[in-house]
Amino acid sequence: MQYLNSLLFGVYPYVALAIFFIGSWLRYDHAQFTWKTGSSQMVSKSGMRLASNLFHVGILVIFFGHLVGLLTPSWVYEPFMSAGTKQIMAIAVGGVAGIMCWIGSFLLLKRRLTDPRVRATGSAADTLVIAILWVQVTLGLLTIFASLGHLDGSVMKQLSYWAQAVVTFQGNPAVHIEGVSFIYKLHIFLGISIFVIFPFTRLVHVWSAPLEYMTRRYQLVRKRG
Repeated sequence: MQYLNSLLFGVYPYVALAIFFIGSWLRYDHAQFTWKTGSSQMVSKSGMRLASNLFHVGILVIFFGHLVGLLTPSWVYEPFMSAGTKQIMAIAVGGVAGIMCWIGSFLLLKRRLTDPRVRATGSAADTLVIAILWVQVTLGLLTIFASLGHLDGSVMKQLSYWAQAVVTFQGNPAVHIEGVSFIYKLHIFLGISIFVIFPFTRLVHVWSAPLEYMTRRYQLVRKRG
């Protein structure tokens, strides 16, 4: 069991990250015409605005919440708040964002499966990605119930130590989460697996976030005479 834990949470993360970065680079270099969101909004706008907004706002809050929450060393926040306080904040903010993302991804998945025009123009990979993200958000929401059983922040610290050990290339990061609940490990495993499928799906459009729009010059648009 210890060997499996080390394989899944000590070795697999690095395999996934290698596929994530190298695969994304190769796809951009050799298949730029496939580098797109594959949006179905032009095919059918029914329910798209609500579902898409809920999904994207929710998943952005979740992503940056995980990024800051897991990778911020404890000595940075401990002068201002305890680990328990940080965990309660994570439960509150992550819970609201998780529900938004869950509803949005469910509506998007339902639309992909039930709208004939969207289903006909989409691909199995598009539907699979949304389904995986919906399952991942579901698992994330389920971890809240486990977190309510230990509000001292001890498990959150274990998860942070694991994430920080992975990104700083420390030896055998899996030791930090040996004793955590199965629901956390399942959530982490699926999260790592998303990095594996990332370069081969529409998820690559995340790399092309239009940040330059924030600094570009204004464009004047006039009606035709």
